[in-house]
Amino acid sequence: MPDLIDTHAHLDDASFDVDGDAMFQRARDAGVQRWIVPAIDRGNWEVIEALCKAREGVHPAYGLHPLMTAAHRDEHLDELPAWLDRPGTVAVGEIGLDFYVEGLDPDRQREVFVRQLHIAKEHDLPVIVHARRAFEETIHTMRRVGGLRGVVHSFSGSEEQARQLFDMGFHIGIGGPVTYERANRIRRVVAAMPLEWLLLETDAPDQPCAHRRGQRNEPAFMVDVLETVASLREMSTDAIAEATTRNAERLFGLPGLPG
Repeated sequence: MPDLIDTHAHLDDASFDVDGDAMFQRARDAGVQRWIVPAIDRGNWEVIEALCKAREGVHPAYGLHPLMTAAHRDEHLDELPAWLDRPGTVAVGEIGLDFYVEGLDPDRQREVFVRQLHIAKEHDLPVIVHARRAFEETIHTMRRVGGLRGVVHSFSGSEEQARQLFDMGFHIGIGGPVTYERANRIRRVVAAMPLEWLLLETDAPDQPCAHRRGQRNEPAFMVDVLETVASLREMSTDAIAEATTRNAERLFGLPGLPG
């Protein structure tokens, strides 16, 4: 059985309230042993902290998501450093830029993003980055701040943008979208990229795999992503599982599992 880390799962989502125990058991039965749970706004930091304390192998990241820009206040940014000092915190996230959804203030997004990048740098923590229709600016901003490491989750950029991220020491997170046969660009990236920069994720409860379209996503389904990536790279699932798990352990400072 593989030892997998779901590096991006919103397990604090209310959709998991009704079957949380069963959901975690299905994940473990599938070989998913650990999870990174990123925050989206100040309102769910306590919920994530409680979840991570209650469940073994669940690790928190705290940050302010660009889709929730209207809810973010300067005092939330002021509070963030203290939350990052709490035991068990592994990253700053989910943060970034989103120029796809209409009605989000781009200047406020930039302000919140840049400040969180500096906070991450000061705390020597990796960042979990959301970038949608904003790849070039996201890369430029992170390069300008400098001294950063992390992952661009649910990567959907070009091969050249992926190369720029690798050169900066950034990983890319791959989830359900790679299982769609028409996702040619991301499939090309995954097939050819250096394995040392690859992470697996679900983004649960969102972004289900192709044959689960319309369903709630959950960590157990990351095995579908694993099998697709292994096929694209013409490698065994065990080899991909081992490499991506070690990548996640290095990036997030997680200890290896016994044995």
